[in-house]
Amino acid sequence: MGSSVDSNSHGNLDERIVQLMQCKPLSEQEVRVLCDKAKEILMDESNVQPVKSPVTICGDIHGQFHDLAELFRIGGKCPDTNYLFMGDYVDRGYYSVETVTLLVALKVCYPQRITILRGNHESRQITQVYGFYDECLRKYGSANVWKIFTDLFDYFPLTALVESEIFCLHGGLSPSIETLDNIRNFDRVQEVPHEGPMCDLLWSDPDDRCGWGISPRGAGYTFGQDISEQFNHTNNLKLIARAHQLVMEGYNWGHEQKVVTIFSAPNYCYRCGNMASILEVDDFQGHTFIQFEPAPRRGEPDVTRRMPDYFL
Repeated sequence: MGSSVDSNSHGNLDERIVQLMQCKPLSEQEVRVLCDKAKEILMDESNVQPVKSPVTICGDIHGQFHDLAELFRIGGKCPDTNYLFMGDYVDRGYYSVETVTLLVALKVCYPQRITILRGNHESRQITQVYGFYDECLRKYGSANVWKIFTDLFDYFPLTALVESEIFCLHGGLSPSIETLDNIRNFDRVQEVPHEGPMCDLLWSDPDDRCGWGISPRGAGYTFGQDISEQFNHTNNLKLIARAHQLVMEGYNWGHEQKVVTIFSAPNYCYRCGNMASILEVDDFQGHTFIQFEPAPRRGEPDVTRRMPDYFL
């Protein structure tokens, strides 16, 4: 698969994207064909996928489809705006199916304009607990679509590198990883392991304490400012951009502006009251955060499920 799909399927895909933007899911067969095309594109991408600026960097979405539509309204439509999403497209929200299908359709339609990384929720085990599996059963009557997507998740790049300066990933650093080349050499096409460097990239969090710490999440580590400074120095990086943690203003600087957390699901779980944000990186690597509030709700059920706070 090259940089674009053929013109016939491209026109068909445009129609599917219009349908998805109306929050209407595709058929199981359409999902299967779409994910097969996406797999061909993603197979050619690196574990540290290079990304050019300008680009808009986004954090967790978690099935909050109408807030994703709001994100595109504020940040610009793809392909007019280049996007880099740092994982966690599914679970928790009511529209994981529509959310992940839309992002994958945009990837297939505009492979050079959108980068979609893997989050810790893009896994078979986690999606069986936090909603995506049940949603697929409810909307399709079987687990087939869940299986198609979770098989595709194995191909998502683990990290991205914007202009060789901004290292982007879902979670954080790993005591097993010193250089970006360590990451480039992984075999990523597998379920997220319970431990080890691939797990750490998707689960770890920055911390105020120095050094490595045990993560309260039960996977990954916490890492201090000394760790991120050393990693940035070794790899000639200016910034680590990551998602994975709810932050009330939508973004949060850490480690003396060597690390930033970006969270793009406003009023997370329809109850947390947080702002969301996206980070625009311009042609000169200048940074602009845009905060946004939830889109108007459209008949979503007024129920929320309580989950352990450490998973937020």
